[in-house]
Amino acid sequence: MTAAAPDITALREWLINGAPSAKTPDAVLTEMCEGLLAIGIPLWHVALFVRTLHPQILGRRIQWRQGAGVTFGEASYGIFDTAAFRGSPVAVVYREGRPLRFRLDSPEARAFPQLDELRAEGGTEYVAVPIKFSNGEVHVGTWATRHPGGFTDAHRAALETLIAPLARVTENYALRRTATNLLDTYVGRDAGARILAGSIRRGFSETIRAAIWLSDMRGFTELADRMPPAELIELLNRYFDCQIPAIAKHGGEVLKFMGDGLLAIFPLAAAADPRDVCRAALAAAAEVRDAVAALSDWPSAGPRYGVALHIGELLYGNIGAANRLDFTCIGPAVNLAARLEEVASQLRRTTVFSAEFAAHCGGVVPLGDFALAGFREPQPVYGLADEPA
Repeated sequence: MTAAAPDITALREWLINGAPSAKTPDAVLTEMCEGLLAIGIPLWHVALFVRTLHPQILGRRIQWRQGAGVTFGEASYGIFDTAAFRGSPVAVVYREGRPLRFRLDSPEARAFPQLDELRAEGGTEYVAVPIKFSNGEVHVGTWATRHPGGFTDAHRAALETLIAPLARVTENYALRRTATNLLDTYVGRDAGARILAGSIRRGFSETIRAAIWLSDMRGFTELADRMPPAELIELLNRYFDCQIPAIAKHGGEVLKFMGDGLLAIFPLAAAADPRDVCRAALAAAAEVRDAVAALSDWPSAGPRYGVALHIGELLYGNIGAANRLDFTCIGPAVNLAARLEEVASQLRRTTVFSAEFAAHCGGVVPLGDFALAGFREPQPVYGLADEPA
């Protein structure tokens, strides 16, 4: 007697309705797989491979295993150029947009070394299917079982009916992930989160207190005049690679690049001790100083960059035209940091501080009072005691 086909209706409707009881991709995959097990489909291993828009990550894998739950993985751009990936079942589905099905003990399956681990763990059948988004993009889903004899025809038919609604849910989460990636990449994590949360109208702003970081490469105009553009971009990228990780590591948020300049903030929570934020910014500055000094083949002599650090209140939010906005910070505190950076260049110093910042940290020395454009009174400027004048 032929076994009754699994009733997939409820699960299919759940996916069509957007998997409302699951709020995250791992929850969607878990509920779907557990639901399939409950109606008699002997799943053991399920994975989704979704390409994304990210400057370093080409794609993500979300994987469920019976009894082990969900894990995530990421693939860099380089992996798509490897022979191991190009010859994998997943790559075939990406490339050709057609499903693959293998009994894992078959000669066809043995031609794919990527399936050896599943076979060694007792897998009996593996299916890879295209997950097609509404814009035509092809992503990949895989199903595997350890059931003797593999999936039945009824199992396969039931799984096939889930592919289209699963693609819609996957696309929804992929679009959210892409939006987050783009905002993190171009405006920063905190600003991006605020924008996604609805802070998108022009004029939205709030007053925050923060340590302000403003840095600038020395001699950039002269370098730009004599270096080939490709080499200049490569130098700028290496230079910024020395700064961004250190700033992020110590709790800073990079807001914008201005040619060779960089504006970042280290937000100060209401109950936070200003000394902690200033120490964090100083630690980042020390790491940046060492990293920039270690760059090889710098094309000019003398100081390579300068950074000014100040702490104060600033306006943080949307500024711009009606339909072209920038999420940034403005205010006298930012203006002072910009003027201090000019003093750092004048004094050929790598790091200078305002009096407000210097009050919260040790190891600094006064460098004098300086007349700064836009400020009525001369402003005291401080530097590191161990930095040569």
